[in-house]
Amino acid sequence: MHVGSLSPDTHTAAEVARLLRLEPLDREGGYFRRTAEAAKMTPDGRRAWSVIYSLLTPDGFSALHRLQRDELWFFHAGDPLESLRLRPDGGGGWVRLGLDASAGERAQDIVPAQVWQGTRLAPGGRWALVSCVVVPEFTWDDFELGERAALSAAWPAFVDGIRALTRTQPAAGQR
Repeated sequence: MHVGSLSPDTHTAAEVARLLRLEPLDREGGYFRRTAEAAKMTPDGRRAWSVIYSLLTPDGFSALHRLQRDELWFFHAGDPLESLRLRPDGGGGWVRLGLDASAGERAQDIVPAQVWQGTRLAPGGRWALVSCVVVPEFTWDDFELGERAALSAAWPAFVDGIRALTRTQPAAGQR
């Protein structure tokens, strides 16, 4: 199936998850499937890159987390996303992902290593489908889930976004 034919007007989030064989992403939230990985290995024994589909829903946001590697995001279909980024220098801000460049949306974006990131649907959104590429490949050893209290203390200007993009318990995935 060509992802360009998917739309919230023609497909529910559950249908997209089924069509693309996505599974709940328990620690972070939303749904995902690793779709490809490099055959080439790095000197430390990791694959050179990996890519996933990620489906976000009103209940399945991507909780604030950071990686030890850069992550590239590519928006494919659905409603716009809002992504909070909290930088190690104490700064931060919101990035809007989507296909409407005239509204300031980005169809692709890079989240540098060590930047906290959390992503949700824009208000009124039903679902959004993106791909994420990590170089070298994603491993859970590179993943750190954010804690609400610590992030709020370090970035008090973003406390509302931090509250919205953290959970009291890791996500269990919802359909």
